[in-house]
Amino acid sequence: MQRRGGHRRETGGAQAGPVESVLDELYTAPPADFVSRREEHAAATRTAGRKEDARRIHAARRPTLAAWAANLLTHSRPEESRRFLELGQALREAHRTLDAAGLKELSAQRRRIVSALSGQAAQLAREAGHPLSEAAQREVESTLRAVLADPDAADQWAGGRLTNSLTPPSEFPPGTAPAESAPRKRTPRPDSPGPTAGTRPQDELAERRRRRQEELARAEQVADEAARQVNDRRAEHADAEASLRQAYEEHQRAREEASAAEQRLRQAREELGRAERARREAEEGGRAAADALARAERQARKAAREVDRLAPRGRQSGPSR
Repeated sequence: MQRRGGHRRETGGAQAGPVESVLDELYTAPPADFVSRREEHAAATRTAGRKEDARRIHAARRPTLAAWAANLLTHSRPEESRRFLELGQALREAHRTLDAAGLKELSAQRRRIVSALSGQAAQLAREAGHPLSEAAQREVESTLRAVLADPDAADQWAGGRLTNSLTPPSEFPPGTAPAESAPRKRTPRPDSPGPTAGTRPQDELAERRRRRQEELARAEQVADEAARQVNDRRAEHADAEASLRQAYEEHQRAREEASAAEQRLRQAREELGRAERARREAEEGGRAAADALARAERQARKAAREVDRLAPRGRQSGPSR
């Protein structure tokens, strides 16, 4: 994660653990593949015995298309991203010090660089096979403007793991406002009763604010988990629709192949029937020929005996059978 001051966290080498590399890979992979890859990595990490890492991986939320493009920009254009973060620091410092000349020059750079970087993000997304719509392009530009205006937004973007686009504040954050603009504290008059007179109402108000902040934090945590579940279910629904389309196509191919196989089977059966008829005819012909041969042989023997009977004694017409 980027720290205040614009320095990006390390994403490789010995300083980045396996889980960090996995998360970096997830947030630069196309959103359509996010859930399946996340579950594969989580299962493999859990099998390896790293339960806490597996929990972190499983808790990762799928980014929107615009957030994914902004993440791609951070990872794929590190030098441009570093200079952009430095520009944001300079702009916030100029606002803090009311440096009019610096603001004018930096504001011109801001418009030019936001346009250039958002164009690079769109190009990266297009090269990855997921071109951005006009709405997604505007979300990327909104994220970049937020990075310039808000140090917290700069931290999030520099981490390269945005899940949603960022919205720039209407004004620069109060923490970067010029010191001169802060209201001056009143010095109590010597005869004033002192600050203890209103301490109880102030304490009660502070306590109510603290409880409300705790409730807000819990509500945001629940909302974040609900949003993650929605994103996951949408991704699973998209995956299920893709699987359904593939199943329909495979079913259609299987039906066509089955129909062709049935036709070939019918043809084979017809050929088998013709072969069976030819075999039976041949067998009948063989039996008929055998009967005819037997009759001919009997007639030949009978004729030979008749010749022997009629021939004079001492003369033989031929060998008798």
